[in-house]
Amino acid sequence: MAEYSMLTSTTRRTSLADSSIFDSKVAEISKENILTGSTSYVEEEMPQIETRVILVQEAGKQEELIKALKEIKVCFAKMESVEEFEGLDSPEFENVFVVMDFQDSVFNDLYKADCRVIGPPVVLNCSQKGEPLPFSCRPLYCTSMMNLVLCFTGFRKKEELVRLVTLVHHMGGVIRKDFNSKVTHLVANCTQGEKFRVAVSLGTPIMKPEWIYKAWERRNEQDFCAAVDDFRNEFKVPPFQDCVLSFLGFSDEEKTNMEEMTEMQGGKYLPLGDERCTHLVVEENIVKDLPFEPSKKLYVVKQEWFWGSIQMDARAGETMYLYEKANTPELKKSVSMLSLNTPNSNRKRRRLKETLAQLSRETDLSPFPPRKRASAEHSLSIGSLLDISNTPESSINYGETPKSCTKSSKNSTPVPSKQSARWQVAKELYQTESNYVNILATIIQLFQVPLEEEGQRGGPILAPEEIKTIFGSIPDIFDVHTKIKDDLEDLIVNWDESKSIGDIFLKYSKDLVKTYPPFVNFFEMSKETIIKCEKQKPRFHAFLKINQAKPECGRQSLVELLIRPVQRLPSVALLLNDLKKHTADENPDKSTLEKAIGSLKEVMTHINEDKRKTEAQKQIFDVVYEVDGCPANLLSSHRSLVQRVETISLGEHPCDRGEQVTLFLFNDCLEIARKRHKVIGTFRSPHGQTRPPASLKHIHLMPLSQIKKVLDIRETEDCHNAFALLVRPPTEQANVLLSFQMTSDELPKENWLKMLCRHVANTICKADAENLIYTADPETFEVNTKDMDSTLSRASRAIKKTSKKVTRAFSFSKTPKRALRRALMTSHSSVEGRSPSSSDKHGMSRLSSTSSLAGIPSPSLVSLPSFFERRSHTLSRSTTHLI
Repeated sequence: MAEYSMLTSTTRRTSLADSSIFDSKVAEISKENILTGSTSYVEEEMPQIETRVILVQEAGKQEELIKALKEIKVCFAKMESVEEFEGLDSPEFENVFVVMDFQDSVFNDLYKADCRVIGPPVVLNCSQKGEPLPFSCRPLYCTSMMNLVLCFTGFRKKEELVRLVTLVHHMGGVIRKDFNSKVTHLVANCTQGEKFRVAVSLGTPIMKPEWIYKAWERRNEQDFCAAVDDFRNEFKVPPFQDCVLSFLGFSDEEKTNMEEMTEMQGGKYLPLGDERCTHLVVEENIVKDLPFEPSKKLYVVKQEWFWGSIQMDARAGETMYLYEKANTPELKKSVSMLSLNTPNSNRKRRRLKETLAQLSRETDLSPFPPRKRASAEHSLSIGSLLDISNTPESSINYGETPKSCTKSSKNSTPVPSKQSARWQVAKELYQTESNYVNILATIIQLFQVPLEEEGQRGGPILAPEEIKTIFGSIPDIFDVHTKIKDDLEDLIVNWDESKSIGDIFLKYSKDLVKTYPPFVNFFEMSKETIIKCEKQKPRFHAFLKINQAKPECGRQSLVELLIRPVQRLPSVALLLNDLKKHTADENPDKSTLEKAIGSLKEVMTHINEDKRKTEAQKQIFDVVYEVDGCPANLLSSHRSLVQRVETISLGEHPCDRGEQVTLFLFNDCLEIARKRHKVIGTFRSPHGQTRPPASLKHIHLMPLSQIKKVLDIRETEDCHNAFALLVRPPTEQANVLLSFQMTSDELPKENWLKMLCRHVANTICKADAENLIYTADPETFEVNTKDMDSTLSRASRAIKKTSKKVTRAFSFSKTPKRALRRALMTSHSSVEGRSPSSSDKHGMSRLSSTSSLAGIPSPSLVSLPSFFERRSHTLSRSTTHLI
């Protein structure tokens, strides 16, 4: 007999999600009661059916399953063999069998007996979510494909298709034979056929069969869903799968780039003319005729098909992008009809329009609009902003149009009987403003809106923060200049010499101050983001290629278009200056134009000041990243980096002699850092960006108020390019001398010292900055730069460092430098007849033990007392003289 266990509950109703059996019983009894005329006590006569879970064989040994069944309050039993099934069959229970393996004989027997079978993940998932067991007419092992509707195409072997369909059913998925809008995924074994083309046009993900197999391998993972992007994207059919491409009419650099992209997108490439090629990609603007007659199996397509397939992450339909020769019969017929000039020309033009429409009509579905004629393209160079003839077409046929873009301009501009010079300049100002607004509209409609729209084929091309970084305040700038253009248009249409143009720009000066600085200040960051994303994201690279080839862009890149706002305000200022020259002195607009020019200059000054502050803050962050252990209080809104100087330490302070020291001069402090001896690996930020490791080690952050004197050391044979700082730290009672040698010739020493003194004087509120500089002889302060770069000097410094490391390694307690100095001074005084104190004796004993452990006498330690004594006398004498 099977082991049987029942959970008691207050109500014996089923916890099964589907109650079809219960409803059918109610319907039958209700029908009988109606026939007999009795409608009372229906529920009492209705037998109660309860769900019972049968744990088959190994499933009954899983404590986790038993615990989960208790949590969802479902009674259960255990069954070891199929023979026990008849003993468990009862009309009071709806049995649900839990089987560990859907491929063994027990599962097959239960499936043939039309029993309801589920897998352990279903029970565990219901317990975790607090839901009842789901009803399924098919065996259900897990729910990793629940709510997914799949369709298959391109499978020749029936056995493989049956296997895939079975696995999908076991994971809760639904299969549809015909493709429709409810299908969520198309599983394709080839890239041909009507289902594939419709899936591409609808943006339905097209998956490889491996997607189903890999999902089945992860069937026991809790909370796993086969439709999540990270997992699904690994098995999407790449755009150029089963495609062999060749290229014609491209430069070597472009061809190499496209060949690399072909391999990245699952395709192959071969030389031109190879019979194995399936597609020939042609640069239609260069190639006028093919060098050979293509076969019927070869698709000859424009380059827009190539980049469009990459952008939407699926192979685009070829028929809409077929390359056509310039001398095709259809085109000759169209051209001949254009030359007809008869009284019935209107009807013939209508026939011509229908003919051209027939030629361009395609049966294939494609997400991309047809290209405009090549003759509509205009060249837009960066220097042609004021060129009226270079006007890009502003009509764009797709995307969400900003409301201010929809307002049409006046059809005609009345020309005064006598065109004055002032009117000519005003007209040029309006036309350049109109061109500029069209460029901004192109940036928004052609680039920003498609990138921001939801439901993009293949998922979002860029992250929202990347889009914000690239475009910044472009929509706000567009709105302001649209208003300016409309006002200028009304002024030109109703022209009068007394009309004020300056008032228009004064009216929007505050808006210009608000909108331009955020964009101009971060233009370099926007440019870097575009370059980085274009390298790292093939779909964005393809998106830019497609749009750059459109006539609206004038074959300019996005970076070249985005530089226009940076150039616009200076151009307007020049035009207003020109307008002022052609305005009579008695005209009231003369003074207004001067105010408008002044307001534009204030806007540009404000932009430059904001940019300077932004760059100054960025420089501080760069210092913090470069210096390991840099204090956090260096970051301050009122602080800015003034100068960076590379030096070598010439004394014992702030670090050992010969160390490479970098001085960062800020407006109120001096950051002193030395070169790190060891550089550890790169640092990775939480956003995934890597930056180089810190190359410097923080030593001291010194307020400029602590610098009492700046010593300009005279040039001698033994001393070159040296200077010193006389510093009074708050923790010291005596002055400390910091001496350095400048190693870079880019900044003269004289300029550096004057710069330093000027900022020190500003910090301590002194007007006589020149009095802080004191010229001194190198012998006075024992400063020399002799043999600093010699091999012997470098070896000596290396030996000294090694000796210090050995001494510290053998020291049982690290003796502070001040305690060591006190111990040495005490030992020196004891030689002169003074008896040391007990603490001094302890310091001396510890010092002697260190020397004995080292095994050799330390000349540097022995000479320290005389050095300090000599240095203290010299420094005190010099300090007295200086102060």
